[in-house]
Amino acid sequence: MQKTTIYLDEEAYRRLKRIARIRRRPPAEMVREAVAEYAARHAPSRRPRSVGVFKSGRRDVGDRAEALLDGLGEDR
Repeated sequence: MQKTTIYLDEEAYRRLKRIARIRRRPPAEMVREAVAEYAARHAPSRRPRSVGVFKSGRRDVGDRAEALLDGLGEDR
């Protein structure tokens, strides 16, 4: 675990201390939890970089997928 220093305005500090006291947990634990939740909510999506590489320029491909793939793999 890394140690860091943060600065809170008086109101935020009072609120943190009050919530920590009510929950019977150390303020540092409350801050770690808040940072973890924020990071999870705002993390970039983990889509593969290949998503969107093969754009056809047509917007209806998804709607017509069955028709476009009909006969794929069959001998002609």
